[in-house]
Amino acid sequence: MVTVIENEDVTGRIWKMSKTAKCIVFVFLMLLCAETVAFDENGERFCLAKNIYFEAGNQPKAGRIAVAQVTMNRVADPQFPDTVCDVVYQAKEYKRSWKTGELIPKRGMCQFSWFCDGKPDIPQDSVTWMASLKLADQYLSTEQIDITDGALWYHADYIYPYWADHLEEVCRINNHIFYR
Repeated sequence: MVTVIENEDVTGRIWKMSKTAKCIVFVFLMLLCAETVAFDENGERFCLAKNIYFEAGNQPKAGRIAVAQVTMNRVADPQFPDTVCDVVYQAKEYKRSWKTGELIPKRGMCQFSWFCDGKPDIPQDSVTWMASLKLADQYLSTEQIDITDGALWYHADYIYPYWADHLEEVCRINNHIFYR
């Protein structure tokens, strides 16, 4: 017997599963995700999904949409790189890792904080990751209405970056403030 679960009900049902069942669902979703990424020839879907996941995965849909939109606004703006991945992984400064010798972004020197916070950049919550992939698909395959009114920058409302005074605030969505 196959049970159809509405989107709103998925999270609640997953939390009620046994630990073994949760592991099986997680592995299945990660494998499914790995398979779909293989079709992402240039990686833009994957890069946009990671940015949505790490910047706004805990936000309602409007917050996730706004982060996707800022990423796409940057791609279209000459001040920034012209691909999604280059925008997402843009860093001002790199340093050599003392462990591996690889060049890694210097903490606090990235356009998006999750990329250089020193934590692993591997999605852990499969439901949120799949929702981020779906939203990235939508943004890359269809034209969207810009709910951020052309914003190129944003920050959480609990911090105040030095650059905020020099930009025009255009909107507030959830706990993020957007600027152009």
